[in-house]
Amino acid sequence: QVQLVESGGGLVQAGGSLRLSCAASGRTFGRYALGWFRQRPGKEREFVAAISGIGSSTTEYKESVKGRFTISRDNAKNTVYLQINSLKPEDTAVYYCAARTSPFRSSWHYDYDYWGQGTQVTVSS
Repeated sequence: QVQLVESGGGLVQAGGSLRLSCAASGRTFGRYALGWFRQRPGKEREFVAAISGIGSSTTEYKESVKGRFTISRDNAKNTVYLQINSLKPEDTAVYYCAARTSPFRSSWHYDYDYWGQGTQVTVSS
């Protein structure tokens, strides 16, 4: 069983930055692919970014966030991060981290086995 706890959300002005963190339990964290998803008000949950496991750490992003979002992981700390720069009001959402018991990253939410409770990001214009 893996538990994921997000932090780092908050209220920020447009153009600002945030770094979201997701701390995970479990001894095999390094093997897992990890992802970040978000759910904007009135919208379905959508993929944002993913990173593969077992040391390769290749990444994948939603096209519209490329260049502004950066996913990274620190296996020694069992933590995955999402750096968000140049925040826009449309980035307002609850952000979730997710883990899958496979090293291969995925943009499909149903490929993930474990989810955090989410952290709210609100961007004011």
